[in-house]
Amino acid sequence: MEKGRSAFKAWVEAMRLRTLPVSVAGVITAAGCAAYVGKFNVWPWLICLFFAVGAQIVSNFANEYFDFKNGLDRKGREGFRRGVTEGDLSPTAMRNATFGLLAVVCLLGCSLIYWGGWELIFIGIAVAAFAIGYSTGPYPLSHHGLGEIAVIVFFGLVPVYFTTYLQTGIPVPQFALWMGLGMGFMGANVLIVNNRRDMEDDRKVGKKTLAVRFGAKAMARLYLVNGFLALLFFEIATAMKVDYIWQLVPLIYINQHWIFWQKFKEAEGSEFNQLLGKTAGMMPAMGLWAVLALTIGKV
Repeated sequence: MEKGRSAFKAWVEAMRLRTLPVSVAGVITAAGCAAYVGKFNVWPWLICLFFAVGAQIVSNFANEYFDFKNGLDRKGREGFRRGVTEGDLSPTAMRNATFGLLAVVCLLGCSLIYWGGWELIFIGIAVAAFAIGYSTGPYPLSHHGLGEIAVIVFFGLVPVYFTTYLQTGIPVPQFALWMGLGMGFMGANVLIVNNRRDMEDDRKVGKKTLAVRFGAKAMARLYLVNGFLALLFFEIATAMKVDYIWQLVPLIYINQHWIFWQKFKEAEGSEFNQLLGKTAGMMPAMGLWAVLALTIGKV
């Protein structure tokens, strides 16, 4: 282990804290969706919040372990420090942490059966499969350019839809699906920044991310388009539901998105790390807007 680097710091780095707002945002948004129909329920909401964060940490741990195991990481890479590759953490410790935390997350998810019924087991299996299958298995999603699509589903539609359902116990209103898509496209942009930063490293080891397949210019265009798609879905979701003053907030978001896009085009190497954190940070900010707009600002 690097001199002066504690095991605690290495584990915190492995969690990739800058990416965790992605998992929190959809659950926050669902609080607003449930509150709009007068059905906010704090206990299933809190469990969903911890479940979502735990599942993302599992995915981050699995990504680090399996990329190391498959020889896809190198020391001194531009992205987040990889504790296993750098020798800060042992592969065995990371493997055990990955599957140990996965077991805890699955048990936590099982408690939601009380509110959602046994059918939720299939959703839980899908989330667990995504958390591990993103980096390994017969067809790793991150190696074949499918990561962005998976993020739209599992960090947008799934958390917003099912967290809303678990709180309300009624058919999920259509506007919640639009909100989920908006969050999903914002989440996809976080992965686009990540994969654009790692593009050259991934190309060398044969990882076929969208950035490797289509190049830097295409990723910049996709980043821009995704932001406007998110704005479109947010406006569709809230049209005729919230006061017009509250609908101006997404316009502030898109202005910030435009600024980030300009930085995206010019960034190099580790400069993408800061942009990644800012792109991810906009997601819970928009989730909080959804809560306020759908409660205080509803018409």
